[in-house]
Amino acid sequence: MGNLRVEELSAKTIVAANGLTLLPGQEQYITPVSYSAADAYVDPSTTWARVVLDGDEVVGFIRGNFDADNPKPEFRSCVWRVNVDATAQGRGIGKFAVHALAEEARQRGFDRLTVIWESGDEGPGEFFRRIGFGEVGETEYGEKIGELSV
Repeated sequence: MGNLRVEELSAKTIVAANGLTLLPGQEQYITPVSYSAADAYVDPSTTWARVVLDGDEVVGFIRGNFDADNPKPEFRSCVWRVNVDATAQGRGIGKFAVHALAEEARQRGFDRLTVIWESGDEGPGEFFRRIGFGEVGETEYGEKIGELSV
């Protein structure tokens, strides 16, 4: 792991973020049903989207949402999406990205960060548990809700 940093999306980095690849089997876990259903109601002004760079190379993407008034607690301060390029997985990039989002949550006055994932062998559940999220419930679609104290 070199010189990691998060940076706002730009015309240059969004193309690279869209080109991130995944390991076989991960594609089916990109957007849980709960996020797809809620995405239509998300206020764009509450979104926090960043690329993760290692030096000058885009190696990851993270999108969070901060909406203290959201009627669903799991969407008030949450990880909406985290992608790490297949060639860069296992180097701490996802953890770095989530911790950057957690720091943003803390700075905005939140005391927890949530995430939703679908269970499965290739799914992200083990990653989220490994970096400190604890399972606190399920959505109406049967997906896991995880929480991290910030």
